[in-house]
Amino acid sequence: MRAAIFVGQDLDLSVEDVTSTPPGARDVVVRIEASGVCHSDLSVIDGKLPVGAPCILGHEGAGTVEWTGSEVTRCNVGDRVILSLTPVCGACWHCLRQETHLCEMGSGVTAVQRAVRADGSTTGALSGLGTFSDSIAVHEASCIPVQTDLPADQLSLIGCGITTGLGAALNTAAVHFGATVAVIGCGGVGTSVIQGARIAGASQIIAIDPVEFKRSSAGHFGATNTIDPTDGDPVQQVLALTGGRGVDYAFEAVGAHDLIVQAISMTRKGGTTVLVGVPHWSTTVAVPILPLIIQDKSIKGSYYGSSRTTRDFPRFIQLVETGRLDLGSMVSRRLSLDEINDAFTAMKNGEVLRTVIV
Repeated sequence: MRAAIFVGQDLDLSVEDVTSTPPGARDVVVRIEASGVCHSDLSVIDGKLPVGAPCILGHEGAGTVEWTGSEVTRCNVGDRVILSLTPVCGACWHCLRQETHLCEMGSGVTAVQRAVRADGSTTGALSGLGTFSDSIAVHEASCIPVQTDLPADQLSLIGCGITTGLGAALNTAAVHFGATVAVIGCGGVGTSVIQGARIAGASQIIAIDPVEFKRSSAGHFGATNTIDPTDGDPVQQVLALTGGRGVDYAFEAVGAHDLIVQAISMTRKGGTTVLVGVPHWSTTVAVPILPLIIQDKSIKGSYYGSSRTTRDFPRFIQLVETGRLDLGSMVSRRLSLDEINDAFTAMKNGEVLRTVIV
């Protein structure tokens, strides 16, 4: 087994030959066919997310089941699966209330050591997945079988970025037909928000990003207006496009303090701000409460698009197959596992929407 391992903050990932630990009775061994390179992986490398080293990174993957444990009931050998960022046990307090993205099994699956390195040390897997590998054992609760002929590079995006962004628009915010929307940050997740807002029937979708490539691509995916925040205060630019009122829904898809404040400020009275981007673990934002009350504004956090993956993964696949959701155009580059660090360089430089390791 080969895997790309996080070995320390701000260091390149180490691509190594490792030995799998024995899988358990409820584990599934998946041959990874594609893994999207998500900004959350970079957040581990640069210390925004507190994950201990060593750890096999990657959490946005798709593949085929090669082996199942004796107690596995969800998957069969040969099934195509998308790996879910959060497990779905189906039996905990949250799962029984249709909040499967908050499944209580999460901490358990992430604690399992999945491989032994050449020096004898063991390594876990990010989110219990570790999709920057050629194969990996995961708990069956993290596997969602799908029936489709879509290519693996597109399916892998559903494992995180698509579900996070599309779900934020369709599930968390429940964008209504004719709504006005602003999206701050138009990478993979922000672009998915844009597509979700378009699918929901938003009348105006304003894409905000300093990178010209991302603003240009946003138009392809459904943005009706684009804003370069370096050209002036983006809040004032949004107000100018919305009759001075602001938008019904403002999405912050970066995870930066100042951008969160901007998102709140460009939300109209009675509107909703949705926080999607992953900030540094220590980030706090001071929000004046009185304006929230007298302007009847809402601020919502959105984790994994408030998704129910057993329901939403097939639904998103159907949107792709019927031409309403474009995943193919979101794949900017396809690289090998040995080129994983080049993928992060391209991400930092704003050159891609998504790089997929194949």
